[in-house]
Amino acid sequence: MSPPDDTALRSWDLGAEQAALRAAGLWRELRVRDGFTAGQFASNDYLGLARSPELAVALSEGVGRYGSGATGSRLICGTTAPHQKLEEVIAAFKGTQAALSFSTGYATALGVITGLLQAGDTVILDKLCHASLVDAARLSGATLRVFPHNHLGKLERLLGTAKGRVLVVTESIFSMDGDAAPLREIVELKDRFGAWLMVDEAHAVGVLGPQGRGLAAELGIEDRVDLQMGTFSKALGLSGGYLAASRQVVDILINRARSFIYSTAPPPAIAHAAQVAVALVSGGVGDGLRERLHANIDLAKSLLPGCPEAAAVAAILPVIIGSEGAAMQLTAAMAERGIFVPAIRYPTVARGAARLRITLSALNEASQIEALAAHLRGAMTELG
Repeated sequence: MSPPDDTALRSWDLGAEQAALRAAGLWRELRVRDGFTAGQFASNDYLGLARSPELAVALSEGVGRYGSGATGSRLICGTTAPHQKLEEVIAAFKGTQAALSFSTGYATALGVITGLLQAGDTVILDKLCHASLVDAARLSGATLRVFPHNHLGKLERLLGTAKGRVLVVTESIFSMDGDAAPLREIVELKDRFGAWLMVDEAHAVGVLGPQGRGLAAELGIEDRVDLQMGTFSKALGLSGGYLAASRQVVDILINRARSFIYSTAPPPAIAHAAQVAVALVSGGVGDGLRERLHANIDLAKSLLPGCPEAAAVAAILPVIIGSEGAAMQLTAAMAERGIFVPAIRYPTVARGAARLRITLSALNEASQIEALAAHLRGAMTELG
């Protein structure tokens, strides 16, 4: 047998692709950091629970009881008690009949949308929805329609022409702009047209609403949102994702969500610790941390240059720069000052809409936020 023809492989000029990414200001590299520092304004750990002694103890306790790994998928190895209990806790927290946990938020989006939709259905997304939601919509086989960010008029027109089962998908707090979806109006539209609504509350849970239950709870419309998605990896300080919905939906997903069926389950120790995280977020500890977080948000909004007013409720404050190259220069200049704020570029945001994405935590001190703003103004002045 003759050796395989490697012409196709040789034609993959990865060096040229690397050079093109660098020239466009889109090259990315991994940075190593050692935990939380005073100059860290990039974490999604909004309440600081990822470093809390309570979760450290819960994780250690979980490993001691259940071991370090799940050892297989839940349909093969069986569901452990911590997984089942966590889903009961999440359902109660979100006010739904049931919940299902996944290994990541990305896996949650893929499993839910591809598990519920198929060819002949329609999925309608906000243009700024997270990449996981976009990828899931594309993979579902359903007709994909996109409406401009928070544009209710266009959403209404798309609902009027949609075929099959129709799912509207939005985030409650958008991950790169920090602004809120008009959820109350979207709920009115989906009800009028007989559609379902999936809301990703990843950046709202723990931050907004009574007991930190999210934006839908703050608006009093939790019971009108068909599918509530979230993660354990932001304000809850751990890892993984979940979908809270009706019992029928969850039962269907157990049978059809491929990212659930064919993935090793999250470690039972994580599921054990996540129950503690929900208790912390929804109790007095969470109330106190949210109060500190929102004080930090208000202070940062008053000091940061170029912070849009739309980012009024979230712990995400974008400073819009424009060009990818300028954003990279600015993040490098801030790093030289001992402050890490990431530059967000295409394809995460639109071309020409590069920005610094500043995220705040309840752990931040006022002096740190003041230093951030002062250094940012100085760096922007130096770079012109």
